[in-house]
Amino acid sequence: MRTLILLALVGFGAQLVDGSLGMAYGVTSSTLLLAVGLAPASVSATVHLAEVGTTLASGVSHWKFGNIDWRVVGFMAVPGGIAAFFGAHVLTLSGAAAAPVMSMVLLALGIFVVWRFLTIPDRRPDFKGKVPGFLLIPLATVAGFMDAIGGGGWGPVGTPTLLASGKIAPRKVIGSIDTSEFVVSLGASAGFLLALGSQGIDFGFVIALLIGGVLAAPIAAYLVRLLAPRILAIAAGGLIIFTNVRTLLGLDAVQSVLPGAGAYYSILGALAALWIAGMVWVVRRELADRKAERSPDEPEKVLVNQ
Repeated sequence: MRTLILLALVGFGAQLVDGSLGMAYGVTSSTLLLAVGLAPASVSATVHLAEVGTTLASGVSHWKFGNIDWRVVGFMAVPGGIAAFFGAHVLTLSGAAAAPVMSMVLLALGIFVVWRFLTIPDRRPDFKGKVPGFLLIPLATVAGFMDAIGGGGWGPVGTPTLLASGKIAPRKVIGSIDTSEFVVSLGASAGFLLALGSQGIDFGFVIALLIGGVLAAPIAAYLVRLLAPRILAIAAGGLIIFTNVRTLLGLDAVQSVLPGAGAYYSILGALAALWIAGMVWVVRRELADRKAERSPDEPEKVLVNQ
């Protein structure tokens, strides 16, 4: 019973982050399930079954708060779901080999997102244009496949790429990625059930993760609606950088050149400190910009996404 309560809390926290930053539900949940000894395929199957419910709740919540670009969902959902279905069948073949390359690509995207939104000269970023469909479809294919073989990858691949385009407001990037993930989760779950049956899947774990995630979904969608674009982008970009640096530092080739475990934690600690400093700076900048735009008798609404 204690384990199920812990999993529900993990599901709540993971969905709170995922629904407000567009990533991390799968990565967070998978890490815990691997730690308790489940096989990688069983972990990914458990997480994706839970995500069928959490992404549905998240999609409805984002829709209620107007956080969805339905054009993006239309282009990405089905290709992502198909790719996740096939990715579920090859989980044991290629997940580890792809991880370093994918981490380097995502790290570069995360750095670009943070740099772009820290250096925007305008007080209120302007998001115009459309990401071409011929780019959205292959993006969805790669993200869906990586999601199935890695236990979480739809958000970490899709969110920074769309943010880096600068054409879609961050809240709509996050809402669209979370909503289309419902189809991705369906595809991955179907693939795992066909490949594994129900063997190795603890449905008590699934339900616990599901309950926590469903409870957090509307709160996360509200936060996305509330917070200003630059704050969302720096928070998401910092999370991308931190998680992928951690992945790269954990590689055997990198570990062999580090002077010791202290260096690993020192690098991550310094990175976390920079991320926090960046968040403080962008919040203070947002406060100053809102104050400059506000008339003397207007009430203060400094962080509201207008």
